[in-house]
Amino acid sequence: MDRIVLPVIISFFISAVLSRFLIPELRKLKMRQTERTDGVKSHLKKAGTPTMGGIAFVLSITVTSLFYIRSSPKIVPVLLMTLGFSLIGFLDDYLKVVLKSSDGLKAWQKMLLQLVLTAVFAFYMVRYSGIPLTLLVPWSGGHYLNIGRGAVPLLFIAVIGTVNGVNFTDGLDGLASSVTIVTAGFFTAASLLQNGNIEPVTCAAAGALMGFLLYNAYPAKVFMGDTGSLALGGFVAASAYMLQMPIYILIVGLIYLVEVISVMLQVLYFKKTGGKRLFKMAPIHHHFELSGWSETRVVTSFTVVTILLCMAALLRFR
Repeated sequence: MDRIVLPVIISFFISAVLSRFLIPELRKLKMRQTERTDGVKSHLKKAGTPTMGGIAFVLSITVTSLFYIRSSPKIVPVLLMTLGFSLIGFLDDYLKVVLKSSDGLKAWQKMLLQLVLTAVFAFYMVRYSGIPLTLLVPWSGGHYLNIGRGAVPLLFIAVIGTVNGVNFTDGLDGLASSVTIVTAGFFTAASLLQNGNIEPVTCAAAGALMGFLLYNAYPAKVFMGDTGSLALGGFVAASAYMLQMPIYILIVGLIYLVEVISVMLQVLYFKKTGGKRLFKMAPIHHHFELSGWSETRVVTSFTVVTILLCMAALLRFR
């Protein structure tokens, strides 16, 4: 149990303490959130809230995981993907918040960095991990799907899609944190059930996010920024691949998927209809807000949906 309970407790306290001391420092450095004036009007009051708070839980996950690397070497690629995507997010946040460079990294720059990091992970998975790129099929009782040469392109799609899905999910107080705590819990259970040996890092992620949620829940005292949201996307995608479970992202990460698809559909519909909107606003959590839902109701509903999906995903597991 020390591989499950202790990582949660250690990372929780590190994250909670770091967040407590980081928030005033971020405020002093003027690392503050800006809000769109054409967005949800109730969000204008969030302007000035410190951002880049993801530093706290990323450091917490890292420090906690270091205690278990020797006994659980499979956590290393998960940790490196978490850190790698966090660094991309940090660079984007730094350009936007500190250097006041409009939108931070250009879209092509951010995508290029994500592709490079994903390529490194793909190379590791193929050449050194010893883990096949076969896919565990949900509710099949342990059947694996081999898609041959399509496995590597699928890896790129799964990783990039998950990372950006989590990034879009991070738009309400506590939303990305709450949903990912549940997802981390699912991957912990999956790792235990199939001896995946990555539970120290999944538990560390859950604990770190709980500590961060003390300050990120509504009304948020700090936001995670791209520093945190991209890191969480890397964590989810890498955990899934280390357990041969990328298909499960479509189930347990359905909220991430719906968020990113809602943005894609909104843009496509807008262009095809000459300015009409499919949703009141995208990502879709803003659509629910503009439909009269409170911010806390959206967060609670999305989290409950994720809990139910994670429970469903465990049915007939293996």
